[in-house]
Amino acid sequence: MPDLAALLSPRTVAVVGAAPDPQVLRGRTLKMMLRHPYGGRIYPVSRSHPMVQGLRAYRSVAEIPQRVDLAVLIIPAEFVPDELERCAKAGVRAALILASGFAEEQGGEGAELQRRICDIAQRYDLAVCGPNAEGYANMAAALCPTFSPAVDELEGPLVPEWRTSGHVAVVAQSGGMGFAFYDRARPKEIPVSYVVTTGNEACLESFDIVDYLLDEGRSEVFLMFLENIKNARTFVRVAEKALKAGKPIVVAKIGQSEAGQRAAASHTAALAGAYESYRAMFRRYGIIEGADIEEMVDIAAGFSSYRDRLPAGPRVGICTASGGGGGWMADACTQAGLQVPELEPEARARIDPHLPPYGTSQNPVDGTAQAIRQIGYSELARLTGLSERVDTVVVVTSARNPEVHERERENLFRVARETRKPILMWSYTLPSPAAVKLLSQAGYPLYTTMRNCARAVAAMTQYRARRERMLRIPVIRDSVGEGPRERVRDRLAAAGPVLTEYEAAALLSEYGIAFAKARLSSSAEDAVIAAAALATPVALKVQSPDIPHKTEADAVALGIEGAEPVRRAYETVMASARRHKREADIHGVLVQSMAAPGLEMILGIQRDALFGPMLLAGLGGIHVEALRDVALAPVPVSSEQAAELLEGLRGRRLLEGFRGAPAADIAALIDLMVKLSGFAADHAASIATIDLNPVIVHAKGAGVTVVDALIVKRPDSQEEPCPQSNP
Repeated sequence: MPDLAALLSPRTVAVVGAAPDPQVLRGRTLKMMLRHPYGGRIYPVSRSHPMVQGLRAYRSVAEIPQRVDLAVLIIPAEFVPDELERCAKAGVRAALILASGFAEEQGGEGAELQRRICDIAQRYDLAVCGPNAEGYANMAAALCPTFSPAVDELEGPLVPEWRTSGHVAVVAQSGGMGFAFYDRARPKEIPVSYVVTTGNEACLESFDIVDYLLDEGRSEVFLMFLENIKNARTFVRVAEKALKAGKPIVVAKIGQSEAGQRAAASHTAALAGAYESYRAMFRRYGIIEGADIEEMVDIAAGFSSYRDRLPAGPRVGICTASGGGGGWMADACTQAGLQVPELEPEARARIDPHLPPYGTSQNPVDGTAQAIRQIGYSELARLTGLSERVDTVVVVTSARNPEVHERERENLFRVARETRKPILMWSYTLPSPAAVKLLSQAGYPLYTTMRNCARAVAAMTQYRARRERMLRIPVIRDSVGEGPRERVRDRLAAAGPVLTEYEAAALLSEYGIAFAKARLSSSAEDAVIAAAALATPVALKVQSPDIPHKTEADAVALGIEGAEPVRRAYETVMASARRHKREADIHGVLVQSMAAPGLEMILGIQRDALFGPMLLAGLGGIHVEALRDVALAPVPVSSEQAAELLEGLRGRRLLEGFRGAPAADIAALIDLMVKLSGFAADHAASIATIDLNPVIVHAKGAGVTVVDALIVKRPDSQEEPCPQSNP
């Protein structure tokens, strides 16, 4: 197992390619390392200079008089593999490759050079970060092997000295973005433990770094910048580990456009893009997505201060000296999905004696400048937080003049120490550095963006709820025995690449998924007999693996009654199918009972290339591609997770009854979702996509009816699916 301690906390570092000129990257990196009080030994390696920036240089790593933990390689790409092997033979345990010119370049030899790096790292069990990285900073060790200007020419220490907890680690595939997080966090007095940039991730990837830092224990919050995830298994294991430990991950994932090949036969495949799968995985494991650098840093600030006392619910109490600022913050909280309830009479009775006649305690609590002068922001926040209707307190303040808060220093510290509910502050004026420092020392995160303050409260609230849900959800039990599972496995293996509705229904019914009553007919007379046996109006639908979208081929007839109409409908459906695709393999026409009215939904399974099978739910019918109101979740899902997935739909209110329509049978829909997800999890190696479209959700208590289905098999069934946890 590669030694990441040697990479991130080395006692000896060799800088291969170090230069005396601090204006070039090879010199700037060494200068950056020397200007901070790192307690280990640094050895320049140079064939051109006997001394480099005041240190004796060695012609090779092998000549260095003690064993080297970490080699920092800042040499041209074509020389990196050979130098890396020399380092490994000399006993080096880790390497940081800052050089570029590898797989990030199109064409040329870069990809082959990167492959050689991987081979060497595997043979010697080296912890290799990069290439094309911008280095890292270990703040506790004061070690900064990087050329980023964010850690150059700083006033004061790398981390606020008074912050002994709540440290934030930054892990980024982009070097510039990684150190940008630190550059935004430091003026806010947020303690950053590490900035680690991973570049091309030829060997170690971002979640390998997070895994190590979780075990190391000095980091409580993680900020991540992701271009992609290379190993789904590592992601699942580490993300679940972080969630169980209560250490939140806030992530920026770029590349949100739809990508990946589409399976032309499936509605589901056209709806589930690669980014939607990332979002589904983030939701499953409590990972918080950020919109931009400033928002992510502000979210991290809230967790940094209050990770051990997150909001118990979404209710916010706002106290302010500015009525307008309080009202504006109330709007921001509401837009973030939070609640701003009126305080109960008992809470107002505690606050009112401190307010002038023109103040109000209803919430927002407008103390006006008079109350602030008399009791201070901290006492007003404490009184507001005593309300039983409040989970978090937001203080609207002006931190322009630090003397305002200096006057109540002692009480600021006391309230922050004794109050169990989070208290966040938003300054509607630009704060002075002295005020930021004072409030940080007292324990309050200070925000300059109203929206980010509300977003931080919402993120903390949602994270706590998701983590508690994950910890209490029982293990998802198998819904079927080995017999049905084995029968489905055998029939899938024997089936063709596309299973039409009648074939799919036979397999899905083994998992308790019921379809509308139907019979396959091979002639018009068979269809008449089938319709008579069903004794209801019927639908006639062609069954052909070559015609997955039957309505587009006009190969469907609905609401047919009587022998002659059924006979004509059969002939029409067959003729339409032949016109649509003359050489189609037609298995027959399915004669099916018409379903009772209800709300049309689509359920499906889409196999993500990275994460494996994903359950899809959304508004169904022929308009599904136009509305695109769908949500994804990795399989399998519990009943609670299925209900949460439905909550993510914009059209969720339609299930509850809308404009006189009855409430739908949500419980039956959830049961179907759980069964479908179990089917997909059991047969992940064989299934590419499944469509159940539409699913008719009837009125509450009347169940659901699946009236169309399609299964598309994977062309290759050997690859093991990405394992999902059973939270």
